[in-house]
Amino acid sequence: MASRWGREGIAAPGVRHERRLVVRGVRKGLRTASGEVREILADVSFEVAPGELVAVVGPSGAGKTTLLRTISGLLAPDEGEVRYGGEAVDDVPAWLSIVFQDYSKSLFPWMRNLDNVALALSGMGRHEREQRAAGALERVGLGAFARSYPWELSGGMQQRVALARALCGEVSVLVMDEPFASVDALTRTQLEDEVLRLWGEMGFSAILVTHDVGEAVYMADRVIALSSRPARIVGEVAIDLPRPRDHLATRQDPRFGQLYGEVLALVEGVGRPAAGGAPLPGPPAAPAVPPARHRQEEGDLP
Repeated sequence: MASRWGREGIAAPGVRHERRLVVRGVRKGLRTASGEVREILADVSFEVAPGELVAVVGPSGAGKTTLLRTISGLLAPDEGEVRYGGEAVDDVPAWLSIVFQDYSKSLFPWMRNLDNVALALSGMGRHEREQRAAGALERVGLGAFARSYPWELSGGMQQRVALARALCGEVSVLVMDEPFASVDALTRTQLEDEVLRLWGEMGFSAILVTHDVGEAVYMADRVIALSSRPARIVGEVAIDLPRPRDHLATRQDPRFGQLYGEVLALVEGVGRPAAGGAPLPGPPAAPAVPPARHRQEEGDLP
C-alpha cells in the first residue's frame, strides 16, 4: 500500500476521503437518578481534518466519553451540531466506527471471532461477509484465530478483534474511547503501534479519547484539552513529531518531553505548579522498556 507519510510526517497520500468532521457549539446535559440535569459539555467546538488523528484529554469526569458519544451519534446534543462533509450527524453513520474501552463487553463470547467481526457488515451475502471479516482479522494479525472464540484469546488479542470489526467496512472516521485501558502496559504499546499502522495504511480520520498524556502525544497529530465539567476546550497542542513513530526513539526525542509538558500543563491547569511549588513534571526518560505514563483516574459519566 502507498505510504501516507509526507516529508514532515503529515498524513496525506493515503487519505481516503476529503470531508471534514465539524463539532460546533455542542452542549450536552445528562439527567441524574434524582431527576436533576447536569451540564456535561458547554459550547465545545473543533474540527478534524481528513486523515487527521486527534486526541482528547482532560480531568477525570470532564465529559470526554460524553463528547465522543455525541460526536458518534449515540447521543444527541442539546445545542449545537456535529457535521461531516456538510451533513448533520443525527445517528451512528455508516462511515463511522467505534472502538470501546472494554473489549469483554463489546464481543459476544458465544460467537466465533469471524462472526463477531462480520456483525459490522450488512447488505451483502454471508460468503462475502465472511471473506471481508477474514481479511480484517488477517490485517490485525489474527487470521489463524478466525474460528476461535473471544474467551480463548488474551485481552490484547480480543481488542484486536474489536479493532478488526471497527475497520472491516468502509470507515472514514474511527472514534476510540480509551481503547487500550483494559490491557497490560506492554500490550498497550503494541496496540498503539497497531492502530497507527492501520491508520497509516487505510487513511481514515481518528479521534482518540484517553487519560494518558504520553499516549496522546505519541499517537496524535493534535491534542485537545478539556476543562473540568462542564467541559470546554482550554487549549490544544499541535504535535510536530516526525512519523512514523517508534516508542523508544520518539519518547527519547527532547521534543516529545516538551510537548508532553505542554499538554500536561493544560490538563492540570495552565501555569499551576505541582505540589510544593515545583514545576510541572515532564515524562520520565525512555528506558529500554516503554516508560510509565501519566494517567488520570477514570470517571466520565456515560
